[in-house]
Amino acid sequence: MFDEAVPPSLFAIARAQHLARRIGEEKREDILSAQLVPGMFNCGLQLRTVGIFALRSTFTLLGHDWPKDMLCDGFPDGSQGLIQRLDLAAQQIGSLIRADFAGAETREITHQAGDVMITQPGDIYLRLFALPNLWFHLSMAYAIARQQGLPIGKADFDGWHAYAPDFQFVS
Repeated sequence: MFDEAVPPSLFAIARAQHLARRIGEEKREDILSAQLVPGMFNCGLQLRTVGIFALRSTFTLLGHDWPKDMLCDGFPDGSQGLIQRLDLAAQQIGSLIRADFAGAETREITHQAGDVMITQPGDIYLRLFALPNLWFHLSMAYAIARQQGLPIGKADFDGWHAYAPDFQFVS
């Protein structure tokens, strides 16, 4: 379970940090308070939640509560604070070792999903709840940033794609 939990969590954190850096570089801190629709997390909360789900995707599998240090005060506002919060989450996840995950796939995980409590075996929890939620929040942050006119593309989301600067999928 280490390989299924730790590398994807660290990768998602790195992508969230990249988006936060792009927001800061473009001097578009206003994007952090933008939402796709009313009642939904804003971009800043979506990015912060990537770190939370990365921690939930790892520490919860070990039978531990996830470290909540990144929720504490003391971080700067804006993109810099988000980057630092995400750094902290990456450090905490980076401290985990393969042996920590012994038995994680069958460990019963009881957790909150919105207004309900769910109990799932660790493998189902990770694959069908925690990681999909992590990617959901990263996707929402990306969508908000694009909607707000941040000049980003698919490569900024996944770090793999490359397109010419004037490329468009549809004309």
